[in-house]
Amino acid sequence: MSINRRVSVAPMMEWTDRHDRFFLRQISKHSVLYTEMVTTGAILFGDKDKHLKFHSAEHPVAVQLGGSNPTDLAECAKICEDYGYDEVNLNVGCPSDRVQNGKIGACLMAEPELVAECISAMRGAVSIPVTVKHRLGIDDLDSYELLSRFVEIVAGGGCTTFIVHARKAILSGLSPKQNREVPPLIYSHVYQLKNDFPQLEFILNGGVKNLAEVDAHLKYVDGVMIGREAYHNPFILADVDKRFYGCNQAAPTRQQVIESMEPYIVSELANGTRLQHIARHILGLFHSQPRGKLWRRYLSENAHKKDAGIEVIHAARDLLLAK
Repeated sequence: MSINRRVSVAPMMEWTDRHDRFFLRQISKHSVLYTEMVTTGAILFGDKDKHLKFHSAEHPVAVQLGGSNPTDLAECAKICEDYGYDEVNLNVGCPSDRVQNGKIGACLMAEPELVAECISAMRGAVSIPVTVKHRLGIDDLDSYELLSRFVEIVAGGGCTTFIVHARKAILSGLSPKQNREVPPLIYSHVYQLKNDFPQLEFILNGGVKNLAEVDAHLKYVDGVMIGREAYHNPFILADVDKRFYGCNQAAPTRQQVIESMEPYIVSELANGTRLQHIARHILGLFHSQPRGKLWRRYLSENAHKKDAGIEVIHAARDLLLAK
């Protein structure tokens, strides 16, 4: 499957699991969805199905890998391709101390030659696209010149698509949450990368709150990746297909999204999934809507109960419709 990354939803740890991705796919059929980061160790030595299983409805869907060993990454990329993913993305942006200790994430920006080696090995193992998601820089290594050098070297390893979180990462002194908020966004650096490397694809990530901002960024880059806003206010994606992919089909209503989720929820419950593991992702469906707080509160108070079933979803929906 060819991938049009004009609009995508960012990989977010503990958020963009398979249940969330299925839910988001009911809202937008064309936005590219990304998994949470999965480490090479989790795939090679853990439960592959647990980490990589996904529903066919999720396409186009990309898997994000965390690691720095070219051989391991190549093996994992092939496993992911065999699972049916449309793209493999290498995480060079996570600032967590935990992943730094494993030489994963943003710390790799200091080693562009190693990143290029990893990309080359992965590309040699699969036929699907291999991409990189990275920051503007790390700590004091934050000049545009170093960023440009990173892109040039990694492109030499065969990478043609760069997803750029438009902040640097501060690897000591800031938590991962602070690293999403404290370092300033410098969109102009991402725009400049596209200007300097017009043959490469650049996807801008960081701080995008609405589709008007997506429109504005698309004047300078090839695509925009939406992060936390797509989780807390998922219906932001409802107009994406028409606005950015030329789809003539009417956007779904929120009520239609609930209806389209029902067969999935019933099937997952029958296979042993607890309702809370799905319901937590749909809390924001009625964000800023009349009676939306009732929906959120009812699900929060009831979906975690041991025997919670589809009737909880029905009851929450009925609160929205009550006169």
